[in-house]
Amino acid sequence: MGSSWMIGTPFSTKEELFYRKDLCRASVKYFFSFDSHVRRICLASVHTVDDYLGGSNMNVVGLILGGGAGTRLQPLTKERSKPAVPIAGKYRLVDIPISNCINSGIRKIFLLTQYNSVSLHQHIAATFRFDQFSGGHVRILAAEQTPDSDGWFQGTADAVRRSIRYFMSDQPDLVVILSGDQLYRMDIRKVIDAHIENGADLTISTKPVMRDEAGALGIMQTDQSGRIIRFSEKPGDTPLLDELRAPMYEEERYLASMGIYVFNMEVLGELLCKSCDSDFGKHIIPGAIESHRVFSYIFDGYWEDIGTIRSFWSANLALADALPSFSFYEMQAPVYTNMRYLPPSKINQCDVRHSLLSDGCIISGKSIVHSVVGLRAKVGEGTEIEDSIIMGADYYEHGPVLHSSGIPMGIGKDCVIRQAIVDKNVRIGNGVVISPEGKAADEQHQLYWVRDGIIVIPKNTVIPDGTIL
Repeated sequence: MGSSWMIGTPFSTKEELFYRKDLCRASVKYFFSFDSHVRRICLASVHTVDDYLGGSNMNVVGLILGGGAGTRLQPLTKERSKPAVPIAGKYRLVDIPISNCINSGIRKIFLLTQYNSVSLHQHIAATFRFDQFSGGHVRILAAEQTPDSDGWFQGTADAVRRSIRYFMSDQPDLVVILSGDQLYRMDIRKVIDAHIENGADLTISTKPVMRDEAGALGIMQTDQSGRIIRFSEKPGDTPLLDELRAPMYEEERYLASMGIYVFNMEVLGELLCKSCDSDFGKHIIPGAIESHRVFSYIFDGYWEDIGTIRSFWSANLALADALPSFSFYEMQAPVYTNMRYLPPSKINQCDVRHSLLSDGCIISGKSIVHSVVGLRAKVGEGTEIEDSIIMGADYYEHGPVLHSSGIPMGIGKDCVIRQAIVDKNVRIGNGVVISPEGKAADEQHQLYWVRDGIIVIPKNTVIPDGTIL
């Protein structure tokens, strides 16, 4: 595609003023001097996604948005970003979109980060290393100060706009934008197939939802061809919602945006440069619907937005069901994560039912029921755990306990833990009771938080013997 679009001369300090808002529109000419006619011909000549991803003429990059401060997931996000939050005992949320990209043949991946990103950077560096022969990369693009911009990313679109120069060197024809805090398994090649077949400028993945969910989501209205003709952000349970009902379903269904987009590169550049708005969902997408060919790709598989403590807790525990809606046991499209080379978990004694048990644990409790137990977790004799997430520890303690409390890492003897999330490196003494029972739906204490009716023990917390929470 070298002949069908031009990058121009190397950047200079003056030219990089692209990132100034007052030069957004002027920069289109410099950064995106495309031969649009030739590019349309090239896209039209692609018949299958295998041609598209495997051919020498086309490039696809994946762009994963690391999200904002994650306030609704606190205290889990007090010391880490949303994509770095552990899930299913041994994975992190960011493993999901990266694995979806790799399994779909997309191996040029960029991760945009901002808040509490150290542990996320460490995880990416330790996990996703491609060899020099097969090619590919997962690169982190962190918010940075430049001569022309000294602030944080102001939204999803602003993050992409300020990072665009870093993935332009890959000369992408399509850019796939994904969220870093969702649980789903998707073959992105099918989305790209539909995108090419429709001759779309932008394709938005949508999920059919029922009315009780639709009011709080971004809802798309399409025509019979699947082209999006209207978008409403969180319409609520109003007459407007009735107008947005999806016509292709006999039951009452609405098409909710999943926050997963496939852009033609030239269109992405045009939309970001002609407007300085900061968010895709609120600003860029509604404008694109009016001016470009925007289509819906309907996804009927499992999808969960991990945006609150309640949704995080529910999604994790659902993984422990006998037949979960989402399974990590799908070897045709595995979820990749850091290989830690931990020993097998050891169960000295315990009644374990409908639970996930991760590597390196030592379990001596009375019962673990419908729970998820993370890496290196230790559970003492007589302890009962039910409907809870135990995240485990980042390291093993060896020899005598050196912590000032004298309490070893893990959960002590004869404890009762129900409807809880226990973050990493927590020290829980003997005879401790942890439950949200009798507490307000949302409250904060020195030793715990209650969010959405779930009690959460923050990372590195120490709970003395006999404490009843």
